[in-house]
Amino acid sequence: MSRAAIRYAKAILQKANENNTEAVVFGDMQSVYNTIEGSRELQNVLQSPIIKANDKKEALLKIFSGQSEATHSLINILVANKRTSLLGNVAKSYIDLYNDEQGVKVATVITAVPLSSELESKVMAKIKELTGSEKVTLKNEVDPAIIGGFVLRVGDIQYNASIANQLGNLKREFSKSI
Repeated sequence: MSRAAIRYAKAILQKANENNTEAVVFGDMQSVYNTIEGSRELQNVLQSPIIKANDKKEALLKIFSGQSEATHSLINILVANKRTSLLGNVAKSYIDLYNDEQGVKVATVITAVPLSSELESKVMAKIKELTGSEKVTLKNEVDPAIIGGFVLRVGDIQYNASIANQLGNLKREFSKSI
């Protein structure tokens, strides 16, 4: 995450706090982030030096027409400063800052297949126990490369119980003994 994106996100969060709209802007930023992450075309448009700033602004304001005034202001500021390529990172930074401010712990579980609802509730219980926080958001990422098991990340802590990791450890042990 760039320092510039974090600075923009902090400024938006501060303004939203002053206006008591931080939760509304949080919803906007989730929508903005998911839209940009889900569209390679939009990412290319935002990065392109060929597309005029005004065209980017028009497109973004159309795409995010249902969002709050704060989000429209952000788009206008990024366009004016020729920083539209930062929009996705600013949205992600805002989400992280908002979660920190609210005391919400975000845990990422990487599995080879999607989690069942039963397994998801067990993982949530374990994360709440580990973090001591009742406010936990769980994000499940699917990566078939881990073969089986899971990788759990909460903040700076990572627990790797994937089969791919265990095979890697075996391979390292085996190559040491030769």
